[in-house]
Amino acid sequence: MKTNLDTLEVNLRETKSKSEIKKLRLDGYVPGVLYGNIKDNINLSIKKNSLDKFLKSGNFMSKVIEIKVDGKDYKVLPRSIEFNKLTNQPIHIDFQTLSAGTRVVVWIPVKFINENICPGLKMGGVLNIVRRKVELNCPADQIPSELIVDLAEKEINESIHISAVKLPDNVRPTITDRDFTIATVAAPTVVKEPEPAAVVEGAAAEGAEGAEPNAAGDASAKTPEDKTKAPTENKKK
Repeated sequence: MKTNLDTLEVNLRETKSKSEIKKLRLDGYVPGVLYGNIKDNINLSIKKNSLDKFLKSGNFMSKVIEIKVDGKDYKVLPRSIEFNKLTNQPIHIDFQTLSAGTRVVVWIPVKFINENICPGLKMGGVLNIVRRKVELNCPADQIPSELIVDLAEKEINESIHISAVKLPDNVRPTITDRDFTIATVAAPTVVKEPEPAAVVEGAAAEGAEGAEPNAAGDASAKTPEDKTKAPTENKKK
């Protein structure tokens, strides 16, 4: 039976020591383990090049994929990946088998649409993203690839809560005690610009020039010379 799931090539792994696992990595493979609804855990090895393609595709940890091990197909979900702290390259991965009725907890990314026609943003508001991912409890066959938040009618100071996001049937957030916020359209911050320095200097210069003719042309203003002559005139009288 054909499926629309992406397929990852894997091999059975028979390594039994650290030195064998080290050699496996040097040969371009990543060791892994498959666990879940199976009798015994299965040791795997995955070509690093093949795994890298999945890691770069985005949302890998919440994506159901198909692997074939020893002639048998499994629907699986990546559950944990260990990376080398220096090179940031994958060095180990775990997969969980999925079957009918299996529920899983996954982090799903949030996608915002219609930002270009959002009234609040067009008025100068700012989109303040509180949660870029939301943790959901989902049936294994109903894991959404993303959560859509439509900003087409959002105004300034309006909040978008999880209740405004349409979720698939039987999918629910792991936080159930409150209607938590996904994002807000925040009011713009207005900064008053100072007056240009050239204008202030020009005003000061203009004031200085205006003061000189007033001092010279004011008949009531006393000059140093006037002050010395006044007493002499009084004596003659």
